Amino acid sequence: MNIKEYFARISYQGPQDKSDFETLTAVFLHHIRAVPFENLSIHCGETMELDLERIYEKIVKKNRGGWCMENNLLLFWALQTMGYEMSLLGGYVYNPRQKAYDQDISHLLLKVVIDGKAYIVDGAFGIAYQMWEPMELVSGKDQAQVPGVFRFTEDNGMWYLDKFKRKQCSSNPDNRSLFFDVLEDATCKEVFSFTLQPRTIEEFQPRSSYLQTAPDSLFVKKSICSLQTATGFLALIGWTLTETTYNYKDDMDLVEKTTLVDEEVEGALEERFNIRLEKKLVPANKGSGMSL
Repeated sequence: MNIKEYFARISYQGPQDKSDFETLTAVFLHHIRAVPFENLSIHCGETMELDLERIYEKIVKKNRGGWCMENNLLLFWALQTMGYEMSLLGGYVYNPRQKAYDQDISHLLLKVVIDGKAYIVDGAFGIAYQMWEPMELVSGKDQAQVPGVFRFTEDNGMWYLDKFKRKQCSSNPDNRSLFFDVLEDATCKEVFSFTLQPRTIEEFQPRSSYLQTAPDSLFVKKSICSLQTATGFLALIGWTLTETTYNYKDDMDLVEKTTLVDEEVEGALEERFNIRLEKKLVPANKGSGMSL
């Protein structure tokens, strides 16, 4: 594995010998704009493995993306190689239908310490809940970013990430949202919880296997590809391509949706996400919507 090859993959041309906050922020932003959050392997008959060299081959060599356990493990390696003090953390994703957090760790995120100050870096939550900058690990502080306002809250050793979303406007007022959020529901959203207990990648293996195979898994029910852009993000869920522009006007986000046919899906992946699949994709979008 070669760090310069990784930098080329994310089009990063900044300082490579510094481990300060500014460099961290720049590398992180390049990563989320170049490497999609996606689970397409599940819907191509492939297995997503938690092996760093295989992940490097997939994302860096084959120009693919990955879900949190792939994306953030690669980012962990890159930042550690650059000299940052790093640790893996485990998150519990919030389920809005059950109004509860997962009981098993299901989300990989990173803690970075710079000059004694801790930050959370998560390059793979995707869609509207993707942070664009490292977040200071402090409880109760609103941290405004382009996607919205994020906040950590700590309670008895458990940390919670919330996001305050803007209202959304659609270019087609008659097009009802495919997702949970509607104009009246643009408030504080729970994202995930986590502790500061350092984790190993092996601890994520049981949940990784479950999420790739269980019939009730969101990742089995839906083919997902999401990429952050200079102005918002793109998402392809099943056959629905969504482009969101942050803060389009009057503190509202613009959401534009297009329904594709089977023959257009892989073309959209190539043109909009720069992904070329080796195996045939079978798009899926079963069950209830996911919050965008």
